[in-house]
Amino acid sequence: MSHMRKETILVVVAHSDDQILGPGGTLAKYIEEGKRVKTIIFSYGEMSHPYFKPEVIAKMRVKEAEDADKILGGDGVEFYGLPEGKFRTEFKKKNYSSKLKKAILDYKPIKIFTHANSESHPDHRAVHDLLLESYDDLHSKKLFTTDVYVFALYGIKLTISKSPRLIIDISKYFSKKTNALRAFKSQHTIPLWWLWLKWAVYYKAFVSGLKLRVRFAEEFYKIR
Repeated sequence: MSHMRKETILVVVAHSDDQILGPGGTLAKYIEEGKRVKTIIFSYGEMSHPYFKPEVIAKMRVKEAEDADKILGGDGVEFYGLPEGKFRTEFKKKNYSSKLKKAILDYKPIKIFTHANSESHPDHRAVHDLLLESYDDLHSKKLFTTDVYVFALYGIKLTISKSPRLIIDISKYFSKKTNALRAFKSQHTIPLWWLWLKWAVYYKAFVSGLKLRVRFAEEFYKIR
């Protein structure tokens, strides 16, 4: 009996919790529908706790991302280990474009999710640009084509908002998203940040939900 390969969703983000903060509910929905979710994270997020040794934080954040992925039912997390603030130079120096292109060709995702280029965080913008450069190279050589969607953790510019929009009802999966976020215990040690984050996640999902007339939703913009 032939084994049919599951459709794959690929998520490419900067830091270990971005894939939950952004499309976490949508990923949980896709997983329940039988799709597999693969996550690529550019950095270990070692700068999040400057008073700890980088290798200690890296180990902690890898474990947290793996735990969060298990809560969603994902198919694994891969860390590139690029230093924060130096994504562009290190990505090129270490030829990670080949690595990323190989991952895209291996997984053959039906959708790719990544950061919007309107993000205030420079690492988020760098991931957006580097992913698109790699994807566009494959596309131009007619090696692979798929839909690429972006999400914004910190606002969307008007130019992007004119792109086709995808709004996903995550009412049924919102608690799974918040449970996965709880896996990032290292972030709980920054009380005001964590409080703001929880409020922002709830608020964004609520406002997006109003557009579909559902309780909670997540929004994405199709850029490819």
